[in-house]
Amino acid sequence: MILPKALRGLPLALVCSLAPIQPAPLCGQEPAPPAPEACVGLAADADRLACYDRAMGRQFRPGSVEEAPAPPVVAPSTPQVAGPAPPRELMTQPLAGPAAGQDTEPPVVASLLDSRWELSRKAKLGTFGLRAYKPLYVLPGVWADEPNQFPASPAPGHSVEVSESQDNFEAKFQLSFKTKVAQEIFGQRGDLWFGYTQSSRWQVYNTADSRPFRETNYEPELMLVFGTRYRLLGLDGRLVGVALNHQSNGKDLPYSRSWNRVIGMVGLERHAWTLLVRPWWRLPEVAGEEDNPDIEDYVGRGDVLVVRRVRDHELSLMARHSLRGGERSHGAVELGWVFPIQRDLRGYLQIFLGYGESLIDYNASSTRIGLGISLLEWY
Repeated sequence: MILPKALRGLPLALVCSLAPIQPAPLCGQEPAPPAPEACVGLAADADRLACYDRAMGRQFRPGSVEEAPAPPVVAPSTPQVAGPAPPRELMTQPLAGPAAGQDTEPPVVASLLDSRWELSRKAKLGTFGLRAYKPLYVLPGVWADEPNQFPASPAPGHSVEVSESQDNFEAKFQLSFKTKVAQEIFGQRGDLWFGYTQSSRWQVYNTADSRPFRETNYEPELMLVFGTRYRLLGLDGRLVGVALNHQSNGKDLPYSRSWNRVIGMVGLERHAWTLLVRPWWRLPEVAGEEDNPDIEDYVGRGDVLVVRRVRDHELSLMARHSLRGGERSHGAVELGWVFPIQRDLRGYLQIFLGYGESLIDYNASSTRIGLGISLLEWY
């Protein structure tokens, strides 16, 4: 299954600025320098370094060296009496504190949503450059309590009748990126993004079946994102958006699973906390051609993601539910923990409980624990 025909081949006329880093001169204006935190999402080292140089206003001309002016010499008006140096903690304090009745400002924390989605004008990095999207990781060891040996779906011809002979241990990895297709549209407030995520489950330890890939899920999507500024229950509303999402496993019957969704996005922050709420609506399909007609009652009708950075550690929690009761009440939670190992090497622990860890298992409950390496986190 593919995205609707109406969204194939977006016209380039929507885009004014199509340069990799900044809008073309034909647009009639130069973009403001990006904020330093906006450079975090760039995957390529050269692009990230160039972004930091632009953010700091650093420019070089070969063969030219600017000499800093000598500091002025100021003669003391009165003799100074030597005495003990003030304590170090006092030397780092401001000369004057806040006025009475005023609250002190909280410490400045890099905005995850701004660095990932370039919400402010200074954070804009132009179009058609690769950006970070969802986390990238490799989990050499994933343990499952009850592998789904007989994948099934209510759709005709979508149930497996011969056991899969799956091992309890397998490997899993995820790749994800996005690129901006159009910048500052709809009143210069919206950006149009294309994202792609691919996650694979590999029965690498199953030598009896020649180490097959159990399933790979492909997820392209088109996202329209707007930056916002409002306060809600003590949180800063930073992002609203809508996405057209397709997810499938690319398999033939009886393993075929796929669906299309319209996904809403609301992003909020407070200091080092980030909250992303995503309700979705499944696009109807032709009767009799659905691979998994009851997938919403298992994978859910929305999810919530909470991310928290604590020093060198990062914690994330995803929760979703069918928003139905009785026999249609199902859901899942996934906990992620990124922790330092040595220098730039970071470990990743993932714990999943519930339904829909992959499309082939959308209606099979399982507990999975994976341990491996994180290549790119949320922050």
